[in-house]
Amino acid sequence: MFAVIKTGGKQYRVTPGDQLTIETLSGAAGDAVSFDDVLMVSDGEATSIGAPHLPGATVKGEIVDQVRGKKVIIFKKRRRQNSRRRNGHRQHLTIVKITDIQATA
Repeated sequence: MFAVIKTGGKQYRVTPGDQLTIETLSGAAGDAVSFDDVLMVSDGEATSIGAPHLPGATVKGEIVDQVRGKKVIIFKKRRRQNSRRRNGHRQHLTIVKITDIQATA
């Protein structure tokens, strides 16, 4: 069984037991989270597709850790003007373990 959920402006294909690294969610390690933005659920035989969401379908998970991503260097240079700027960015991320997929009855 798998589902397609939407969180943080992105879509993810998840199955029970998966670990996702997604945009930051509020909560501490061990807290339960629920994703109600379920776009599709499939159990291998039957597939339910929402328009745009499936009413009553939820994906449950557990926050494993709050981390920061890899550093990304932003470097801007204007040629022949002796002008350059160097900046860095580390995105705040949440690692979530998917525990259960509940489809509509």
